[in-house]
Amino acid sequence: MDSIAIAKDLLKARRLQRQMSPISAANADFDTGAAYQVAAEILRVRRAAGEVPVGRKIGFTNSNIWPQYGVSDPIWGYVYDSTLRMAHENAGRQSLKGALEPKIEPEIVFRLRSAPKPGMSEVQLADCVDWVAHGFEIVDSVYPGWRFQVSDTIAAFGMHGVLIVGQPRQVRSIAGLNRDLVRELKSFKVSLFCDGALRDSGGGTNVLGSPLLALRHMVDLLARLPQHAPLAAGEIVTTGTLTAALDIKPGETWHTAFTGLDLPGLRVEFV
Repeated sequence: MDSIAIAKDLLKARRLQRQMSPISAANADFDTGAAYQVAAEILRVRRAAGEVPVGRKIGFTNSNIWPQYGVSDPIWGYVYDSTLRMAHENAGRQSLKGALEPKIEPEIVFRLRSAPKPGMSEVQLADCVDWVAHGFEIVDSVYPGWRFQVSDTIAAFGMHGVLIVGQPRQVRSIAGLNRDLVRELKSFKVSLFCDGALRDSGGGTNVLGSPLLALRHMVDLLARLPQHAPLAAGEIVTTGTLTAALDIKPGETWHTAFTGLDLPGLRVEFV
C-alpha cells in the first residue's frame, strides 16, 4: 500500500477543505498499522512545510461513543503549533471556516515535565505531568457523515482540527505526592453548555477510567510503533472527550463547569 500517495490525498483534501471517501473503502487491508505509516508520512510533510509538532491528541478514549462511530479502540494523532490555541482568561473566539462537520470535545490536557514510560502507575504518571488544564478539542471529518473505519481516522490527522487550552494548574514536582490529583482525575464531573443550555455532562472515568489511564494507554501504544517517537518532556497531550462529541456551528457560545477538580471552566464563541 502506497503510504505516500494516501498521505498526499489526505493533505490535499485538508488544503482544499473538502471531503473524500474513506481510505478503507478502496483498500480492504488498510489496517491500523498501515494507517500509522500514513500518519508518519503526514508528519514528515507537515514538518517540511514548517509546522512544528507540539504534542499529541488521544481519540476514542470514551467508550460511550464507540457504538456511534463503529470503533472499539483509542487512537492518537499529532497536535501542531498551527493547531494549538491558548485561551487567555479561559475565554476566546474560534473560527470554524473550512472545518468539515466540526464537533466539540471537552477534554483534560497535560503538559509533560518528564517522559512517561510503559508500565508506570497513575501516581508515577502524575509525577511526569508539569501542568493540567481543561481544553476544547475541535474535531472534524474529512469523511462525509463521520463514517469510517478506525484506521481511516488515524490516517486523517486523528480527526484533529484545533485544540483550545485554558488556564493550567501546576502539578507538584515532588515524586509520589500527587495522589490527590490521581483521585480527583477519577472522580470529577464536568457539565457542557451551549448558549447557556446544558447539552451533556461527563467525568474523568469516561476516558478509560481516568485521563492518566488514557495517557498510559498511549505510552504503551507508542512503544509498539517504532516509526513514531515516544512522548517527551514538554509535549502537550489531550486525553479524549469527557462527554459526547457534539456538533457546533458559527454563532454559538459553549462553556463548561467543573466539580471535584480545581480547574476553571472554558468559554469559547464560534464564528
